Order: sequence, then structure tokens, then C-alpha cells
Amino acid sequence: MIDSMGHHRRSWIEFARHHDLSMDIDELMRRTTGRTGAECMDELFGRAVPRDEAWALVQHKERLYRELFGAEFREVAGFRDFHAHVRGRGLRTGVGTAGDADNIAFAMRHLALAEVPHATVGGDEGLPGKPEPAIFLEVARRIGVAPAHCVVFEDAPLGIEAARRAGMRAVAVCSTHRAEELSGPHVLAAIDHYHGLADAAWFTSLMETSSAAAPASS
Repeated sequence: MIDSMGHHRRSWIEFARHHDLSMDIDELMRRTTGRTGAECMDELFGRAVPRDEAWALVQHKERLYRELFGAEFREVAGFRDFHAHVRGRGLRTGVGTAGDADNIAFAMRHLALAEVPHATVGGDEGLPGKPEPAIFLEVARRIGVAPAHCVVFEDAPLGIEAARRAGMRAVAVCSTHRAEELSGPHVLAAIDHYHGLADAAWFTSLMETSSAAAPASS
């Protein structure tokens, strides 16, 4: 939905500087994008961080992210119009994200969608993060759509793998990663933006043949 990975990267760098931590930012992003905040802290600190401590650290890191991104907020181009289109077609939509409730509220406030998704599942609800499928499966349960009829729009490799494990099809959103990094037998297409997607032949065919399909955006 949003083009935020560059700002997450910057906030991790600032967070590590504040806590006097050394890290390889590329490796940290590779290992953690799509995982929950508490899981990310385990990776960064190289130990199992007690959960109360971990979530306090997450709150600090995510405040930095929202401060950085808030001034430059942007959707993945065309997302708002695409979401309005699929809702207008009567499809059920859901959000499955490793982000916490504060980040979800931040994103939704800035997106100002005409209609909000039918369900949202966040990374602070006690479910394991991606590549485990639990978050996507919970979205499917809440919107009442079988996993095989869900299509996940995903911008990170761990999320693409989570969709596969969930038994869902996926569309690779190449806002941060290359298409070859987001590939798999369940990936229907790779897109750079949502402009024109509603009229793409493969997408209209998918909608015509499976009215139960439901985009579950990350």
C-alpha cells in the first residue's frame, strides 16, 4: 500500500546510532523485512529480548520511522484508486502486516481511503511474522475467504514466501525489490505500481473467474 521501506531503513540506522549498535543495514533489512517488531529486535541485538523490553524498543524505532516518513508520505502509486475499484467490484480486502497498531493507524490516516479494508491484522497481535503464514491466514479468516481464493499484494521476499506457505496466490509489488527477488510459482505478476492494474487482461480474467478472490495487502 505504501512506499515506506527507504524510511524504515533510515529509522533503523538512526535507532542503532541512538543505542550505540553496529549493524549491516542491508543484512538487517534482508533478515527482518516482514517480521514483527519484537522479532526484529531479537535479530538486531543478537539475543532473545524480553518481550516487554522488545516492544518498548519497537515503540522508539517506529516513532523515528513515522517522524521521517510523515513528512514525505507516499502510497505505492495508484493504490488508492485500485483499492476503490476492487471494493466497488464487491471484493473483500484485508491488510496483513508486521507493523504495529500505531503504524497501521498512521498509514490509514495518511492514505485516507474512501472505504477501509474489511479486516486488519498487525504484527503486535501475538502472531509470528513472515515468512510464517499466520498473519495472512488470520486475515483470510477474518474476511471469510478461503486462502486459495486470496491474492496477496506483497513487496518483500519474506511476504512472498508467507503467501506461498498460506496457500495463497501473490502479486509482486516491485517498489523496493526486483521482480526476480519476489518470484515463485504462486506469483501471478510483478508490478511497479497499481496504475492500470484494474484493466490488465490477467487481472480482469482473474476477477471474472473467481469472484471470491480477495486482495490481502501487506
